[in-house]
Amino acid sequence: MPRSPWPALAALLLASPLGAQTPDSVLLRRALRLHRAAPMVDGHNDMLWEIRNRFGSSLDSADIGRGVPGLQTDVPRLRAGGVGAQFWSLWAPTAQAQQSGPKIILEQIDLLRRIERRWPGVFLPARSAADIERAHRLHRVASLMGMEGGDYIQNSLPLLRDFYDLGVRYMTLTWNATLPWADAATDSVQHGGLSPFGREVVREMNRLGMLVDVSHVSDSVMAQVLRLSEAPVIFSHSSARALVDHKRDVPDAILRMVPANGGVVMVNFYCFFTDSATLRWGREQGQARAQLAQQVGGDTARVRQGVDAWTAAHPQPPRPTVATIADHIDHVARVAGVDHVGYGSDFDGIDCAPQGLEDAGMFPNLTAELLRRGWSEGDVMKAMGGNLIRAFRQAELVARRLQRERGPGTATIAMDSVRAGS
Repeated sequence: MPRSPWPALAALLLASPLGAQTPDSVLLRRALRLHRAAPMVDGHNDMLWEIRNRFGSSLDSADIGRGVPGLQTDVPRLRAGGVGAQFWSLWAPTAQAQQSGPKIILEQIDLLRRIERRWPGVFLPARSAADIERAHRLHRVASLMGMEGGDYIQNSLPLLRDFYDLGVRYMTLTWNATLPWADAATDSVQHGGLSPFGREVVREMNRLGMLVDVSHVSDSVMAQVLRLSEAPVIFSHSSARALVDHKRDVPDAILRMVPANGGVVMVNFYCFFTDSATLRWGREQGQARAQLAQQVGGDTARVRQGVDAWTAAHPQPPRPTVATIADHIDHVARVAGVDHVGYGSDFDGIDCAPQGLEDAGMFPNLTAELLRRGWSEGDVMKAMGGNLIRAFRQAELVARRLQRERGPGTATIAMDSVRAGS
């Protein structure tokens, strides 16, 4: 008899909590079966940065094949979670991104390639929607790259094309800082959305077949990209602002625009983006920190002590639950449609995860919760990954058409100053 392609899932099915046929255990069994039947796609994971930052990019120190305490992602967890495809984030903090961003991204690509070579029976390098499906048939995790922030192309369409050739299949237009050509959600508005060069970046991404990711960008950029892009757009890790009033989340007005574009909103798991009580607590803690800093000046030790004292007196609220994340998925499905929602965990990029979704091994809990709420198995499989695969395939078709119609873009950032002066 062949070995189970998902030994961790098989172990879960045989574990004692599932032995009794409770309603929850039946739902979890159904969820695990769906994860075996179709590829579950996670839109965003920061494991590469964590391995680089905490372990010096050493795969001996961070042996993800055995499991790494402190990480939210490793091979045992990916197997237990029934993950069929993972978009790995290529990222650096703003200061490092601005100073030596392309070098850092290239080093993370190298790290991912070393991971893929070290565990070839686990990971299949993937560059297309067809690769995701092929990896699933081979019982491997499709390994894809998404670049988190346009800083790394250094205002250069040729560099954008180079990253595509290296395998990057989506680019988040900004991270937290506004760029010379696009406004970020959490920074100052400088362009009213996209600059003229920013529009050319989107056009070139469409021509290449690189998914345009509008997580982290301002509302104006979201709206402009949804109107401009000829291919489906993704939000690789964003939740619903109607439920939690954070700029990183997607407002309903934008959600209503998504169906016409064919895009996908992949819901983030971060407590501060998905739970209003946690967000409110975080803002109050930030205000306390700012007041302390004003009182003691540059004495960072006293600020830290004061914040610790404030936190002891005002404990963080209980973490949200699997149901909280399902609420966001439900909301996106109601407003944008069930064809336009997905999973975008942000694992290893978040310091607060929901109860029952603490790491990459817990995805079946979310799938089971959708089933508990009455979602059909077909609609659940759309949210698990079918919607992303459909959008990815459509972007590839658009790219083939555009490559017949026009050559590589030649615009430069200088066009912005020329337009401004005209």
